[in-house]
Amino acid sequence: MSEKDQQDIKSEKSNITTNDSDNNSVNEDVEIANQSKELLISELKAELEETKQNLAEYEEKLKHSLADFQNLQRKTQLDIQNGINLKIDKILLKFLTIYDDLILAKKVLADEKIDISGLESIVKNMNSLLLEYKVTPIDALGEIFNPNFHEAVSVVEDSSLDEGTITKEIRKGYISAKRVIRPTIVEISKKLKLDNNLHGE
Repeated sequence: MSEKDQQDIKSEKSNITTNDSDNNSVNEDVEIANQSKELLISELKAELEETKQNLAEYEEKLKHSLADFQNLQRKTQLDIQNGINLKIDKILLKFLTIYDDLILAKKVLADEKIDISGLESIVKNMNSLLLEYKVTPIDALGEIFNPNFHEAVSVVEDSSLDEGTITKEIRKGYISAKRVIRPTIVEISKKLKLDNNLHGE
């Protein structure tokens, strides 16, 4: 074998070694790239999970804040409405006092056989005004006493009536929009107490 042939063989071996080395280097680069890609995907997944958790927390906080705001809004509206109702009721109470006086005057004048046509016209107008604002009298006579609508100032013993039956209206009460403007002042019945000695006989 000539010297040239030997050199060619060495050169080919060297090329093969270099090619193997290059292939190994490329494989290593691909593996590193794959590992980097997997690491990046893993980090992105972790970030996505964290973002989801944060989003869920913010959504929950937003719901609570919205509920608090709606509660505050309702309470504010209720407070405003209660304030308005209180002022309306005060005005109505004064109006009803005048109305009571006119009704009483009408009765007295009628008993005295004095012409009450002018007074009747005023009372009629007042009745229309009460009706317009949905102010209605509280039924009392013959009803069972209810502390939400009635105020008892006297008691009469009567065994023929149920306990707490209203026997007399002393002053008419009024209600408006389910609110008691003033209770009806009443007299109520009470059962007769039997003497214990009679039971013993």
